[in-house]
Amino acid sequence: SQILAVTFTNKAAQEMKDYTFAQKAEFTEKMQSQLAEINKDLDQLSAKIEKSSDAIKAEAKPKLQALRDQAAKLNQQLDLARNATESTWDSVKAGSKKAYNELKDGFQQARQWVSDKIAP
Repeated sequence: SQILAVTFTNKAAQEMKDYTFAQKAEFTEKMQSQLAEINKDLDQLSAKIEKSSDAIKAEAKPKLQALRDQAAKLNQQLDLARNATESTWDSVKAGSKKAYNELKDGFQQARQWVSDKIAP
């Protein structure tokens, strides 16, 4: 899963080139697929946590909820991006990237936490 994390991050970094307003659809599509990927990983993480002790479940619950909130925030940003005008594009795009990076970082920390707490 370390390899996966690295590939995921590098791929994402390359794909986060500077999209112009004309590439809005491409940007939102790309971000949507990254979000779907993270949501899928989140479900796997949740499943792993479900199989662990009550103490770990209790500790993990707020972390998972925070990640789901961040995912929802990114989803909202993507809605804004889809409806952005040329004049709002740069700020909306920046907001989407920020939400994405926060989610990605939060997810990687959570995955690290889970692998520290739960033997693979």
